[in-house]
Amino acid sequence: MAEPTTDAKRPAKLVAGPGLLLVWLYGVMSVGAVSRSVYQILTDFGSAPLAHVLSAVAAVVYAFITYTLVRGGETARKAALVCCAAELAGVLIVGTWTVLDPSAFPDSTVWSEYGMGYVFIPVLLPVTGMLWLRRARA
Repeated sequence: MAEPTTDAKRPAKLVAGPGLLLVWLYGVMSVGAVSRSVYQILTDFGSAPLAHVLSAVAAVVYAFITYTLVRGGETARKAALVCCAAELAGVLIVGTWTVLDPSAFPDSTVWSEYGMGYVFIPVLLPVTGMLWLRRARA
């Protein structure tokens, strides 16, 4: 017979309340970034390989964060927190780079100009995610 699950053994639910909105937004960003990077890599990789690869990296990060939020639990929460911090660092580095040296990116990335092409969601999402994940701590 299976042992009853206690609250201590249940994984932390990360998709409750604001977490559900985060999952939805990260899911949408995953689809957008995957679509953008696949199209760019297949049709025009040679013109701006760095920009296209960075869009693919953003897609992987978004997909992983979506997965960890849905999975739940303390380990997933910590992994998502680390990924959100890495995502924010990427957005700030690439965003600043594209502002200071636009010629370095002949084609834009998801994180170009701090995500201006995506209504600044790429810079706001990791901050919101980190706040939620800190609050959802077990």
